[in-house]
Amino acid sequence: MEFRQLRTFLAVATEGTVTDAAITVDLAPSSVSEQVRALERSLGVVLFDRTPEGMRLTDAGRRMEVWARRLLDQADQARREVTGRPAVGRLGALETLAATLVPGIVERLAARRPDLGIEVAPLNRRDILQGVDAGSLDAGLLLDSGPAVGGLGFDVPSRLDFLDVEDVPLAYVTAPGAARDRLLVTPPGCSFRIIADRVLGTDGERTELGSVTVIHGWARRGLGAALLPEFAVAEDLRSGVLVGHPVASPDVALRLVWRADREDTVRELLYAAGGGGLRDAAPAGDMRAAAAAS
Repeated sequence: MEFRQLRTFLAVATEGTVTDAAITVDLAPSSVSEQVRALERSLGVVLFDRTPEGMRLTDAGRRMEVWARRLLDQADQARREVTGRPAVGRLGALETLAATLVPGIVERLAARRPDLGIEVAPLNRRDILQGVDAGSLDAGLLLDSGPAVGGLGFDVPSRLDFLDVEDVPLAYVTAPGAARDRLLVTPPGCSFRIIADRVLGTDGERTELGSVTVIHGWARRGLGAALLPEFAVAEDLRSGVLVGHPVASPDVALRLVWRADREDTVRELLYAAGGGGLRDAAPAGDMRAAAAAS
């Protein structure tokens, strides 16, 4: 059993086909297939069911997936400790969160653990969830609601543990005197679009824009109304550049998500995220209690 075989095995488990896994690990499909077969021979078990739809993990394969991630994480930790290379956490976050809230998390993390670096990737929600599920991200930061990940109404690739860091009030805003007959929204599938559809319905004139930043700019110019996180427009509301209007909105939270089998990697990130005060919304073992006590 070799580390390269484990990495290739995980790529196939994540992508579901040899061809897609080959792109991920930059190998020929034949090399991917041979590495998987070699791993199966060394273990004496079948890890995948080969089906016309792709590669599906067997029961043994699902058990091996947990161990493969654990072994690769431990190998990386050993390499860091022996070479003195600092550990690096990988956090995916919605672009708006990466620009406004993540800097505070990074600062708290640096103060608490100066030996621990962090890489932040601004991504859409789907890529965050897929990255956390695949292990390319240690954790993700997004907006969600309800007692489980995906409560806003989006699909989740696997069971993820989560911690709600804080509530996120929403603001329904326009420029002073601007009409509310046109709603500025992000594209379908985006968390902010899901929230807007739920709160304001789907009728009426809408203009789709590529990001919350663009929507914010258009709203400031009086080009439409927008439903945005209050933190993104707080300064404009204080200065009067934008005005708020009453709206009944769901309880939305800033939610940190991670794989249950990667808790050691995420522990310090949880402490740092908890610096702003935690709202515990679902059980996730001792990590929640420890973070809430920090």
